[in-house]
Formats: sequence, structure tokens, C-alpha cells
Amino acid sequence: MAGSGGPLSRDGLRGREPELAELRTLIASVARDGCGAVALLRGEAGIGKSTLLAEAIALAEGAGYSTGLGKADELHHLVPLSSLAGCLLGGARPLLSGDAFADLARHHDQRIRLVERLAEVIEARAGHTPVLIALDDVQWADQLSRFALRQLPARLQSSPVLWLLTGRSGPTASGEEILAAARGRLPVSTFRLGPLSPAAMSRLASDTLGTEADEPTRILLEGAGGNPFLAVELLQGLLFEGGPQGASGRTTVRDRPSDRDTKIEVQGVGLSLHGTAGSVPTGLVAGVRGRIDSLGPATRDFLRMGAVLGRQFAFADAAALCGQSPAVLITALDEAVRTGLLEDDGKLLSFRHDLLRQAVYSDISPSARNALHRAAAHRLVASGHRPIDAVSHMLLGAEAGDEVAVALLRQAADDVLPVTPGLAADLMTRALELISPSEAAWFDIGEQAIGCLIRAGRNREALTTCDRLLDAHPPLAVFGRLQAALGGALWNLDLAEELCRRTEAALAVGSTSPEVGARLRALRALALSRGRDLDTARAAGEEALAAAVSAEDRQAHVLALAALGEVALNSGDGSAALTRFTALSVVDGSFRPEEVVALQHMDRFDEGDELLRRAADGAGSHRQAMLLWAQAQQHLGRGRLDDAEAHFVTMEALEDAVQIPVQQVNSRVVRAWIALQRGDRAGAGEQLMAARQRLAVKPNPGNRAAVGFLEAVLAGHDGDVRVAAQSLWRLQEIGPFMRWRLLRTWVGPAVRAALLAGDRALAEDLSAQAAAYAERNPEVPTAMGIAALTAGLTAGDVGLLERSVTLLEAGPRPMVLAEARTELGRALLTAGRTTEAATVLALARDAFVVSGAVGAAAGVRRLHQGPGGASAAGAGTTGRARPVQGWEALTASERKVARLVAAGHTNRSAAEALFVSPHTVNTHLTSVFRKLTVTSRVQLTHVVLARGDAE
Repeated sequence: MAGSGGPLSRDGLRGREPELAELRTLIASVARDGCGAVALLRGEAGIGKSTLLAEAIALAEGAGYSTGLGKADELHHLVPLSSLAGCLLGGARPLLSGDAFADLARHHDQRIRLVERLAEVIEARAGHTPVLIALDDVQWADQLSRFALRQLPARLQSSPVLWLLTGRSGPTASGEEILAAARGRLPVSTFRLGPLSPAAMSRLASDTLGTEADEPTRILLEGAGGNPFLAVELLQGLLFEGGPQGASGRTTVRDRPSDRDTKIEVQGVGLSLHGTAGSVPTGLVAGVRGRIDSLGPATRDFLRMGAVLGRQFAFADAAALCGQSPAVLITALDEAVRTGLLEDDGKLLSFRHDLLRQAVYSDISPSARNALHRAAAHRLVASGHRPIDAVSHMLLGAEAGDEVAVALLRQAADDVLPVTPGLAADLMTRALELISPSEAAWFDIGEQAIGCLIRAGRNREALTTCDRLLDAHPPLAVFGRLQAALGGALWNLDLAEELCRRTEAALAVGSTSPEVGARLRALRALALSRGRDLDTARAAGEEALAAAVSAEDRQAHVLALAALGEVALNSGDGSAALTRFTALSVVDGSFRPEEVVALQHMDRFDEGDELLRRAADGAGSHRQAMLLWAQAQQHLGRGRLDDAEAHFVTMEALEDAVQIPVQQVNSRVVRAWIALQRGDRAGAGEQLMAARQRLAVKPNPGNRAAVGFLEAVLAGHDGDVRVAAQSLWRLQEIGPFMRWRLLRTWVGPAVRAALLAGDRALAEDLSAQAAAYAERNPEVPTAMGIAALTAGLTAGDVGLLERSVTLLEAGPRPMVLAEARTELGRALLTAGRTTEAATVLALARDAFVVSGAVGAAAGVRRLHQGPGGASAAGAGTTGRARPVQGWEALTASERKVARLVAAGHTNRSAAEALFVSPHTVNTHLTSVFRKLTVTSRVQLTHVVLARGDAE
């Protein structure tokens, strides 16, 4: 809302009455309804965003809110979590103490876990009082704060937390990505602050001058373009100058020297730093210059040093840049504060508005700025600041060949890599640009840059960077190091053949250290695990493991065990896979999810449950998404479709958050299968479309096979058996069906699809694969039972189908057993053994219903329709589909979460009670809110208490 001409409020809020009224309503609604909201105040610099934000904070505090205000700083926007620090540490009752915040930053070195810890702290406070978290100048927020702000509002949607941001207008639409992440989950508002009306500007001038403005002054106000800060500063500049008086005795405008708008930038790949955030209005520079000219020389120098340091700075740091002791500059500090240019909170000094800092900064010559920024960097490091705190200054003062700057960038990249790998990659890319390729350190810096790019998920950039380094003909030993460093990127890009070619070339060249040689051998084995010759891959893995042990290189050891585990799984040797992944999880606990999956292939689900509980209690793993995948597969195998889907959804969200898609395609394929089991053909189709979209991002053979299988299943479901068989043949062209570990328990439906299409050759081939898999895993009931099932289907042998059921009854997978019983019942009906069929089919139907597979249960019921079948079919459970709204729409886990929340549990304590992650609890809670049409924990508690289900 812009240009309001309504009733005018007190000084500083002239013309902002409508926006203030809306903010007052928003503050009241969050407190009343107990649910979160996000609002963004947007407008040009000086338009009044900060003033309106301060008033909103005052209103919230008056309404009983706990508040925290942070200000993002242009010269600190590289420091992880620096922007949110003020929100958490400020206010009368800080959300975190300084020590707790330091501990949080020190020990939570993964983004997802750090954000979850922040959510727990805020949620705990919001359980007692509404919370307002305000961040000024979000356009300068650091990467980690932005990441947190994209996650936290939705995570805390059910708590009374109001997120209030301000951001400058411009083509980058600052803060919009935060609003986009919250939109659809909680209320989102944008306040666009435009120029003040002439009436408001006139009243503002009267407030400032103490008298009504004359014609020259009104002309000056027109030049301010409705910007209240610019108008006030220009008018105060007149007062400080003691400007000439007109005939009326009022202050008038005199001519000022012209200044060019000033903007400086230092650009690196993905890295943009500005000494001033944008063009500074000419009139403001002139007005501030006029005020500064009236100050003492020491004060003028002190302000310029402060402008170089940033909007906020320490008195001692500015004094050091001045070359003076703090005691000498006390008078200068007093004068700067007295004239309203600086504010002093007892810890740090700050310019009253960043436009003031920019105006002072603009008056410093470019060469002086560069030198001062470099000096500031040295000062910050020397006084004990972290390298990342000084990097912004060093970048603004760095020149090509600056070894000191490069060293600082490397140290800073190491520090921030665990929490902001994208920033670390940017810093190292810039370091590589600063150093000459002729320098010996260029290759070392490049190797570090490759590692950071891979951690950031920027694998293509890592490949490009590595090839640029290789084009410079590095020494042979360096050649091998670079190829080893690149291995992770090629693996992530599914370029297994290229990885194999490069590692073999590096090994052939020789001249590598034992450690690098062991890594190259392990990477080669990993690449070969994706191929068809798994015997060669296994031999390569054994050789790599021996080399890793000999070299005592941990990284090579991990890679070699991972390669051998992959080879074993792909060849269908479950016992060997479990041996390798158990060893791997001992060496590196973050690979515990792989051990759980290996246990699942061996039907050892009880041990998997115990491992998952232990993994959930540990804080060391940085692979939460893979942990969720293992948990989802555990639920799927146990026949708990609702819980499985919740974990798949949560896993997809986490992978999206960190932008590292690993299991997105497989997850969508499984969710499509779950939808079909529930009788939701439309939902399965939607998941197929999503799987195809994600396949375009990661088109590896396994993903292509999974999507091909899903296409076959849906074609068969729709009655197009010919297309289903064709899809299965295309899948086998990628690789044998049983090679794809995700599909192994689904080979039975694939055989049935082939038989329905009249393709006996395909059915026999699939059955032979299942038999070979069982032969490699004779101790696994599921493997043995599925082999008997496919053989019985292919041969039409009731005895084999009965044996399949007997074998699967000893296993832990109720859905696979129900499928086998369904096929046995079908065969018994064909043989005229209807009584036996009725018993078997009733057991199958009941198992499907318990699992939530009401669509599959309905299919069994239809199969048994006929003479004598109605009564038998009616003897089992009904298998009604759940409604989509209301308490009956909730899954069992959702009801547990609802009751725990109603009893006062936080997401963390509910997660601990249910042995799941807080992320999964949030997924359940989001679904509960949608199904019950509630928006807050308070409303949910009312619903649960009304049912008498609070226990």
C-alpha cells in the first residue's frame, strides 16, 4: 500500500497507517489462533521498512510475544548463520544464550540437524508464548540463514511463530524464495511500501524542521521522491549546516556539489560482494557530506573507517584502522553518536541506517577503499576473528596473485564446508581465480575446489574445474590426485564408464602415492560395480581393499568396502553384501543405512529395527535422507504402507532441501505401487509422472529400470498386457530384472504380466532369474518363496504355489505372502478346489487390509466372487477405503502423533516416543492438519480432547 493520505501517525510512521493496521491484525491472529505466519515488508532503501518493523516488534511485545530482531549485514553475508544470530540472541528474553548459540554452531555441523535444533528451541518457547522472529534486510542474509528460513516456517507451522522480514525491491525479489517455501503451508503476506503521499511528506518536514516547510524546502522534498529517510536526512543536513535563511526566516536549500552514484563489486563464480549495496542517491551523499564536514577531523576519519568495516563494527577495530588507540578516539565516538550518525548498544557501534554508511563509504576513493578493506581483514584475523569473518573484506581488497587472500579463502572454505558447502565452493572457486596457473599451489587449490564443489552437489562444475586443471599438464603425481578427487563427482553423475576410464588411466600413468593409488583402485571397483561383469568388479574390489589396508588410508578403505558391497548386492549375494556393509558401518557410522538395507535383503528385519533405533539416536550422521530411505523400506517390507509412504515423503523433502537427489526416482516408483495397492490408479499415475521428471535429472540404469517396471505395472493394471510385456523386455535390455534390487520382490507380478500377454519366454526367463537368486540366498525365506512362486506360476503347478506360501510364512514380508496366497487361491479356484481357495483368499485379503492395501483386498474379493464365494468372502475384514477428511482419515501413526501433540509433546519428544525422526513427525503432523482442517496445535488439541483420545 503506497501513497496513503489518511490520518497521520507519529513521526517515523507518517502515511503507514494501513500497513500498521494489517500488521496489528496479523500479530493478533497468530497469537489467537496458535499457528504460524510469514510476512515480508518490501520497498526501496529508506522507504520505512525498518521503522515499520520496529513498530511491529513493539506491538508484538505489548501483546505478550517473545521477540528477536536480527539485521543482515552486507559485509557479513558470507558468515554462516550471522543473520539469524540477532534473532536468536536479541530481545529481552533471548531464544538462546550466547554460549548455547556457540555450542550449536560448533557441534551441529550439518544443515538439516542444525535447522532441526533451531526448530526445537523456537518450538519450546512458542509452547509458552507467541514468538516473533524479525530479520531486517533479508537481501543480505547469509546462505545458512536463508536455508534455515526456507525450512523453519513450514516446520513450525503449527506453533504461534510470526516470521517478519524486510527486503529491498529489485529484480532479485529478495526474500521471495522464503515466502515460496512457506506458501501453501501457512499464511504468507507481502507488504509493498511505496512512496509517501505529499501530505505525509509535508508533515514529515514539519516534524524535522520544527516549522512549516517553505517553497524551496517543498521542492527539495519533491526530489526525495516520497522516500522518508532521504527526505529527513536532506533536511537534517540543512540544519547541521546552519543553511542560509530565506526571507521568511525558514531554512532553505543551497546548491550542493554533484556526486556520481557509486557502486563497486567483486565478482566470483556464485559470489558477489558489494562495498555498497547499490546506487547511493546523489542528494544523500551530498547531505551526509555536509553533516560530516561540520565534524572534527578525527570524527570524520573514524566514520570512514567504520563505513569500511560495515554497518555494525567494534570500536576497537575502527580505532585500529585509524591507527589510534580507543582512548584517543573517545571524543570522536561521542560526536558521531551525538550527531545521530552512529548508535552504540554497549557492545557494537552501528550506523543508524545502512544508507548513511553507504553515503559515507561512497565518499572514499576506490583505491583507498581497497587498501582499507585489506587492512580490515588483517585486523579482524589478528584480533581473533574467524577467517570467514574477514573474507568479505579480503575479497574487496584482493588482487590477482594475492597469496594472503588465497590462504584466507582456503581456511574459510574449510571452516564453512560442513554447514554451507555451496559457500565453500564459491570461496574456493574465487581462490582458484586469484592464483596464477603458473604457481605451484594452483593444483592444490584446484583439488580443494573440486572437493568443495562435490560436497555442494555441483558435480558438473567439479568436472569442468578438474579438466581445466588437467589441461595445464600437471605433474604425474598431481594427475592421479586430481582424478581421485574427481571420482565422487563422476559417481554422482552416473558416469561409471568415464570413472573407470579415468581411474585406469591414472593407475597406468603411475607416480601416485600409495594412498592415492588405493583410492583410484577403489573408485575403479566402484565404477565396475555398475557394469555387467561383476566377477571382474569383485576382484577389483578385493585388490582395492588390500591396497587400502596396506596404505592405511581411511578414505580408500571406505570406498573399497562400498564397492564390494555394491558388487555383492548387484550380483544378488545378500550374505556377502551384509558382511561388507557391516564392516563399512564400523569404519564409518554414516553408512549404517546401507547395513540396514543389507539386513532387509536377508529378511533380518528385527536386527534392522534395532540398528535404525540406534542410528536415530546418533547425531553424527550427515545422511539423514538415506536413513529415512532405509526406514521406509523397513516399513514397506513389514507391510506398513502408511508409515512407509510417510518416510518416503519425508526423505524426498530432505533431498529437495539439500538439493542432492539420490532416491527420488525409486521413492516415486514405490509410492506409485503403494497407490495401486490402495486402489488409487490416478495417484499412481501422478507418481509415474513425477518419477519421469526426476528420471530426467538422474537417468542412471537403475532408475530407468524402475520407471520401466512401473510403466509395465500400470499398463497391466489398465488391461494392456501387450504393452506391459514390451515394457518388461525393454527393462531387461537395461539389465536382467533381478539385477535391480528394488524390483526383486515384485518379480511375481512381472511373471503374471508376461503370462497374461502370452509371452512364455519372458515368464520363463524371469522365473529362471528368481531361481538363480534363491540359489545364492538359500537362507532367505523371501528369496526361496518368490522362486517357488514364479516357478509355480510359469508351470501352472499348484504344489509349487503351496510350497511358496509355506516358505513365505517363515519370512517377515506380509504383502509378499498375501500375493503368493492370492496366486495360490487363483490356482485352486481354477482346479475347482473352492473351499480351500476361500480359506487362502480370505487370509490374503485380511493381510492386504491390515497393510492398508484396500485396492489389493478388493481385487482378491472380486477374484473369489461366484457360487459359494459370497459367504466366504464376507467372513473376513471389509477393507473399506479410508475417507479423505476427518479423524477416520488419519493413519495409525498420524493418530499417535496427534495424541502426543495434544498431550503437549514437541516434535522432538514425539519423535523420541515413536522412535522416528522429527522430520517424519512433521510429515505426519502436516497430514493431520490437512485431514482435520486445523492450523495449530491448539486447534488439534481441542479436536483430540473432544474425542476423549488425549491419552
